Amino acid sequence: METQGLSPAIFDSLCYVSDHRGFFGTIKNSPADFVVTEINVSGQLVTEVQTIEKSERDSPQDIITKQTINPKDAKLKGTTCEVAEFATDILEAGGRLAQTSPDVVDNCELDPCYLLYPVVDLAVQEYLNQFACNVRSVWSSPVAENNLNELSLGLYPDKDERALIHSAVRQTYPFLITFTKSSELFVKPNLDYQELCQLTSEKEADAFFKFLDAKLENSRFSFNPDDCKEHRTAVHHFISKKFGKLVEAKSFSEKDTYGLLKVCITVRFREKIGSSRKRKRTEGTEKQDVYTGFTLQKDNLETLEAISYLSYSLGVLPSDFSYAGIKDKKAITYQAMIVKKVTPERLKQIEAISEKKGMTIHNIHPVKKHLHLGQLSGNHFSIIVRDIQNQNDGSSVCIQERIEEAVYNIKTKGFLNYYGPQRFGKGQNCQSHDIGLALLKEEMEKAVKLLLNPDSFEDPVNNAKQYFIETEDAKGTLALMPHYKIRERMLLRAINRFGMNNEGCVRAWLSLPHSIRIFYIHAFCSKVWNEAASYRFTLYGLKVVQGDLVVCHETANENSPQVHIVTAEEEESSAYTINQTLGGCIDLRKAQNSRV
Repeated sequence: METQGLSPAIFDSLCYVSDHRGFFGTIKNSPADFVVTEINVSGQLVTEVQTIEKSERDSPQDIITKQTINPKDAKLKGTTCEVAEFATDILEAGGRLAQTSPDVVDNCELDPCYLLYPVVDLAVQEYLNQFACNVRSVWSSPVAENNLNELSLGLYPDKDERALIHSAVRQTYPFLITFTKSSELFVKPNLDYQELCQLTSEKEADAFFKFLDAKLENSRFSFNPDDCKEHRTAVHHFISKKFGKLVEAKSFSEKDTYGLLKVCITVRFREKIGSSRKRKRTEGTEKQDVYTGFTLQKDNLETLEAISYLSYSLGVLPSDFSYAGIKDKKAITYQAMIVKKVTPERLKQIEAISEKKGMTIHNIHPVKKHLHLGQLSGNHFSIIVRDIQNQNDGSSVCIQERIEEAVYNIKTKGFLNYYGPQRFGKGQNCQSHDIGLALLKEEMEKAVKLLLNPDSFEDPVNNAKQYFIETEDAKGTLALMPHYKIRERMLLRAINRFGMNNEGCVRAWLSLPHSIRIFYIHAFCSKVWNEAASYRFTLYGLKVVQGDLVVCHETANENSPQVHIVTAEEEESSAYTINQTLGGCIDLRKAQNSRV
């Protein structure tokens, strides 16, 4: 029923449950005709989860109403009473602040970022915001004394929770420092930030300290162009003195929009050299992995293509993304994803860029770990079938009756739940399961050539592949290969580095993320399963036989079905029907027959 052609080699052995003639039609005339929504492990559509959490995030006043904290319960989380008392002491210690600028704090425009809502109680947020306003006010006042010390955020015994709060506070208030004393979190003014503001604008200082806190590999930060050499030297000396062991700074010349040569300072993280260089860190400064979850909506994009765009925009590797499964390309799909080393605030910054590429990011929120392949309950499909026609079998049955008959057959007899064409790809000369077989046989060079095997029609991708097959010039092919072909480009980079030999091809495959490598193995397993299911059905038909897996409905439940293996006695007595095979109807995908 698809508009694009399928390779007959993949489906030449498929069987049908009934002799119903069916009807013709086309799907995927446009991406909007095929909508796929992932169902999470809790049985919820990811779009429903998004709607609930988004409505809460968009109504902070409602959150405040729901989460109002009673001071008597402060010991339950964060010792709010102690925070309140300490905040009062800090305000009183502001020297002549109240006398010199009584309305500065009241007019403070600082507001807790949504990053803080999931990890810090609202009462603590208010004290933290007040403290941050006081710090800014003291620094901006020419007469107020800078004697603000520190503010306690309370006790947080869980290490992962402390890590989230450290990151959220520093990203929201880059002019503050967070640290830990015996599971108690504190903040205090960042005097290094104040010193940098003497050399740059506050906006640049904010961005620089957020860059330092994120610690993204291969990321860079550039200050605004600066024509004054003496001023650049002062900035260089500041960075070297304060952060020389962490980052390095260099001045680069570049032309502006008018063609004039400008010089700017670019900062990047130093590479780690050996474990002997690692220093013991206190818990408050220990870098924890940051994970951010979101729902990705993509339109007419491959999952890996979408990840390629996102990773480039965020400055991380494609392998830093995790997901439960790959979704169709020619479709509108919704799926949960988690990205490592990226804060929710940083992810929110690329929303506009993503929309230009056919992606929309929903439900951004911090999480504690990544996703695994298969970590979902299933997918919900909304499919529009167009151009419906009757079979040319001489029948006078109207199309409406034929459709109703088809629906009735599926309800009563089910269908063989084969793996579909998206599992194998649509290459004319090579499918994904061919590559998977080569990998299983450890024929690495063959697997590389199969992946880079061109189809007969001409386009930039096939032209690049054809060039590689003819020359084995990885560097030249890399220049021709479009940037969105993430798998091919990663493989070509590694081959260019390690060589087109068996060892080089092994290292090239290992340079790909595990989720990509295992995809080809799964494709071959799916091909084997399709063949085995056809063989079993041809041999036994609709009869339930010894070795089949069936669901015992009397003791089963939705989340934990009770599975039973049919015995020889049960086969003879016809104790079970085919509709009780695992998955309902004739879903033998997880109910492989022991005879096969």
